[in-house]
Amino acid sequence: MMFIVATALWREWTEVFADVWEFINRRFTLGRITVSISGFVIGVLVFVVTLALARYSSSFVEKRLKRQPHIDPGLRYTICRLTRYFVVTIGVLLTLKAMFQVDLTSLAVIFTALSVGIGFGLQYLAADIASGFILLFERPIRVGDRITIGEDEGDVESINLRTTIVSTNDRIAIIIPNSKLVGQRVINWSYADPRARISIPISVADDSDVDNVTKTLIEAAQGVEFVLKDPPPRVQFMKFGDYSLDFRLLVWTNQPRRHPQIRSDINYHIYKLFREHNIQTSVPKQEMVLKALSLPKELGAGLPRDDDTPPTRE
Repeated sequence: MMFIVATALWREWTEVFADVWEFINRRFTLGRITVSISGFVIGVLVFVVTLALARYSSSFVEKRLKRQPHIDPGLRYTICRLTRYFVVTIGVLLTLKAMFQVDLTSLAVIFTALSVGIGFGLQYLAADIASGFILLFERPIRVGDRITIGEDEGDVESINLRTTIVSTNDRIAIIIPNSKLVGQRVINWSYADPRARISIPISVADDSDVDNVTKTLIEAAQGVEFVLKDPPPRVQFMKFGDYSLDFRLLVWTNQPRRHPQIRSDINYHIYKLFREHNIQTSVPKQEMVLKALSLPKELGAGLPRDDDTPPTRE
């Protein structure tokens, strides 16, 4: 009796399981896209595994490249980013295949729809993404570079798909769209030669001794931290100003990201040495010319003239 009941329950549960399995695998067709619950679940699992694999592969490649001292950090960052993007792209295609059973024709339709969306308002997003790939492949800006864009200056922390993160000296993160870095003027202090020349303009009074000013400026650049001795500091006499003599002190450094502090240290030295050598900075001269006014006779009757003696009191 128990065997018969168990057999009946087994058949019943088997039929329920078969119905559930059939419902999970049932495909619903929407145009050229086929969707099923099981396919959707598998697609989600594939996408999660893809993200984990992308992160693992990027870390693995980075660890391998760190053992190669001849590869600079910027190139290492680019290779790791491209590896992650490649894995994510393959994973997304597999996810779409598992979820919607898409083929190349369906992908063409999806990309056509995306292109229409880009034409109607996503062009800025597309430009940022395309600029991100340009930055990674062409590498005009690399992670760790010191850049100046507009009034902002800082170190490049990361180059993402759409934006670039720049950290200032105040540890403030500036988020810059990649299209701005590609389309606008950017100063890269660390692009090629690690050395950079710093120009410090200075104007002195027009009656100053030129040789004394030149020797003092060169002396002010000596002993300053991060200022190179080779090439040595130089002074250029730029022009005769209206009320000044304009010079320019040129120094070289292999730490261009520290150029604000280097300027400050040299300016401190210039101020101190100018005081010691009695060199005056330029001060605009102002002259005031007073002209005699002709007053009416009624107003000028009681005023003494140049040929008059002041009245005396009897």
